Amino acid sequence: MPVSKYGVLKGTITGHLRDADDDHYQILVSVDRTMFRIAVNVKSAAPHAPSNLLFATTTRIPDTYAAELQALEPGYTRLPSKPDGLALDYVRSGWIKPATMRAVPPHAPGADNDLKDKLEAAVAAAIRQEGSVVYAFGSRWGPEKGKKDRYFRFLPGNGIHDIHMNQGNGAGYRKDNGVFQDGGLIFEYPSGKRQAFLFAFQSQTFATDDKTGNALGDRKQKKDKAAKRPAETDAPQEAS
Repeated sequence: MPVSKYGVLKGTITGHLRDADDDHYQILVSVDRTMFRIAVNVKSAAPHAPSNLLFATTTRIPDTYAAELQALEPGYTRLPSKPDGLALDYVRSGWIKPATMRAVPPHAPGADNDLKDKLEAAVAAAIRQEGSVVYAFGSRWGPEKGKKDRYFRFLPGNGIHDIHMNQGNGAGYRKDNGVFQDGGLIFEYPSGKRQAFLFAFQSQTFATDDKTGNALGDRKQKKDKAAKRPAETDAPQEAS
């Protein structure tokens, strides 16, 4: 089953928390009087997996795609998971190049070399430059009636997570696989500059099935396909 409520949030950044927890960078977004939290993974917490995320950033966003983003109304927009739209797919979108993604090393004191540093620079610039917009692609949660946000304490809790590739998972995360439902961030500044931030876990693969988003060679996928494959004989098959 793919991620739920896949879409994009368009809004204005009004705050951020760098060290609310080790695994995420928290961004506060305002749309009129409605608040959202963007929870961006900066480290993997999955057991037995490399903790550092794969990361890439690009300013080369197709003009036609950027124009469609600008035409969106502020707020959350549900996106169909299909090609030729706004839905992101790291493998199939064309302008995203998985080969450029690299694991970001652990932070070294005084060095701008971890994901929190890179995100903080983009977020701070968006807050500083009036008129900046962020587009957050992922899975929505909320609004959570009567429940305050865990970090920013606004009411009701509301936000976007799964801000990373959502295909090529194995084991316990296979249920989240799908095509044209990847997460990411795009910052747009008053100068016209745009910058996309793309994230993937090292445990994921970019070699994925065009229909399911499952890893090619995935044992479960092979088993499922074998079960659906027509018998090579006309004789009825007995249940095992």
